[in-house]
Order: sequence, then structure tokens, then C-alpha cells
Amino acid sequence: MTEQIRADREGDVEERQRVRAEYARREGEVDPTLYAPWAAAYAFMHDTATRTAAQMLRRAGVFPGHEAQCLEIGFGYLGWLAALIGWGVPEKNLHGIELYAPRAERAHEMLPVADLRTGDAGCLPWPEGAFHLVVASTVFTSILSTQTRRKVAAEIFRVLAPGGALLWYDFAVNNPRNENVRRVRRSEIRQLFPALRGEVKSITLAPPLARLLAPRSIALATLVEAIPWLRTHLMAVLVKPV
Repeated sequence: MTEQIRADREGDVEERQRVRAEYARREGEVDPTLYAPWAAAYAFMHDTATRTAAQMLRRAGVFPGHEAQCLEIGFGYLGWLAALIGWGVPEKNLHGIELYAPRAERAHEMLPVADLRTGDAGCLPWPEGAFHLVVASTVFTSILSTQTRRKVAAEIFRVLAPGGALLWYDFAVNNPRNENVRRVRRSEIRQLFPALRGEVKSITLAPPLARLLAPRSIALATLVEAIPWLRTHLMAVLVKPV
């Protein structure tokens, strides 16, 4: 083994350990009610994201059908898996990988038929071209290592079937209060997935504004969200050429 390969592997191990530690920290420090389904701001942001995703997938001609095999990278406690079921994808067609075991175990309790695994997205345990849709939502911003980001992107491309699509949703701005996340701009999405083609658009009202406005008026929050420079996330649907 060359020194460079050894250094790369050690770097990957360190990055995985850092990410797990950060997830554990969030468990203990972040108020869970911020992401509760009854929280007006969370519901507002979630509805915007799922509605926009469905529209973009339809436009690209890759909305998942009943037979689609779908994979979510970093599904957390449930991630987009519930949305996929709502779109008509059977639970048996859902797959996922999650680095943080407590989250994976809880999601498996809710979806016992789905193929949900604990593991590293830089080495996916599925064959080439296995999935019609791969979802990566707020995953890459938690990976600070450029090398690890590239490995995860390469694995996503490998398991994506020709004609299949990547659904991407993540921060495009840095959080000044959290040094353990790093934004991903449009240009980096294109660099990570140079062979994929599709639409990238800005969505999601900045969470502090959403938490201020949504409990008071969804109409006002929707109006403010229309201002481009007040949106903090990017959503992309990128298709693998046939």
C-alpha cells in the first residue's frame, strides 16, 4: 500500500469519526421540537421541498413509479423515505444507508420491510446501476473533506442506473454558528457529478426567517421566500445519460 493510499484511508476514517461525533452532539444539544412535524417552520420548509422535488422530477421525466428502486444516502430518522412512500413507491423498493447507527435503528423500526443499512456512503453495498432514484439530502454539507465528498459522489454515480436520477437537497450557504457544516454551491454540484445533466434551483426560506414568519403567517412566509437572496438551499434533479 502506498503512502498516499494509506493517508487517504486514514483521512476517510477520521472524517467518518468526526461526522458521527457531530451527529451525537446534535442529539444532545439541538432542540428536537425545531424539526417536529407540528412545528410550523419545519412543516413549511418540508412542504416546499417535497412539492418542489415532485415537480422537478416530473419535469425531468424521472418521477419514481411503482417499480422504481430508490436509495437514500443518509436517511437519518426517516428522511425522504416517507415522501417516497407517499409518492407510491412500495416500502420493499426502498433502500438506504446511514452512518449514525441510532438513527438507522429507529428508521428500521418504522420501516421494517425496507432495506435500511448502517454504513459508509463512500463504499455502497449495492451493485452498479441498481437504482432509478438516489436521494442525497443535507448529506454533503456535513462532509468537510473534499476527498470524501468525491468518493461519495462517485459511489452515487456508480449505483445510479442509466436514465436514473439524483435528487439533491442541501445548503448553499454556510451556517456561521456551526463550523461542522460547509456549503455546497452550484459549481461544486456540477464538479461532483460532471456526467449528470439536469436542473438546479434555489429554494427554502432561510430557517431563522421561516421560524419567525411561518408560525405567524404561511402566506407571508411564502411571499418572503420568493426573494431569491433569502433562500438558503439548492435542489437539483440530475439524470444519468442512457
